[in-house]
This record gives sequence, structure tokens and C-alpha cells, in this order.
Amino acid sequence: MIFHIAEKEIWMKSIKEGWYQVPSLEVEGFIHCSNIDQFIRVGNFLFKGRQDLVLLEIDEGNLSAPIKYEGETEEKFPHLYGKLNISAVVRVHPFHPRPNGEFELPVELTR
Repeated sequence: MIFHIAEKEIWMKSIKEGWYQVPSLEVEGFIHCSNIDQFIRVGNFLFKGRQDLVLLEIDEGNLSAPIKYEGETEEKFPHLYGKLNISAVVRVHPFHPRPNGEFELPVELTR
């Protein structure tokens, strides 16, 4: 599984359309994703304190667009080179920060 932090409003619109797309797809050519051990750091770095987010849990085997693991350091992140088909999203987790503004692993993913 891979993960993507999404704005809840954009995600809700995407459900009706059958696919999910964000500006990074046009600007950079891909949608940023993370592995389970990466998304908390990404969330705290890019979205600290934001209350309007959800965490998409994505089954790589069901994606209609290709994934490439890339990065400028030894750590590689999954990049989705195309729209995210809604059928590949297996769960949507609430993604709210603690009172200090930092995120933690959703309880459902600790089991």
C-alpha cells in the first residue's frame, strides 16, 4: 500500500468524477505519494496544523497509471504518473493533527 495526503474537499469532488487529480500532476507530471513510514514526516513538513485533510490508502496493484519510486536522496518516494483512479483507493482515513499541530499514525494503521 502507498498513501497520499489529500484535501478533503478535493477528494469528495473526485469521488463523483471517478478519478483524483491535483495541480502537481500538471506542474511536475506526477502525484506525490508516500510509503507508510514516510507520510507522517511529509504531513508534518508540508501540512502541519491543517484540519482539512484525509489520508488515502492506495492499493498499487489496482492503479491504472504507473508508479515510479524516485528521490534526490537515498530515500525514494512513490510518484504516480497519471490520475489516481478512485477504485485503487481502499480506505480513506481521517488525518487530523494533534493539539500541537503535528500528525501521527492513524489508529487503524497501527494494527
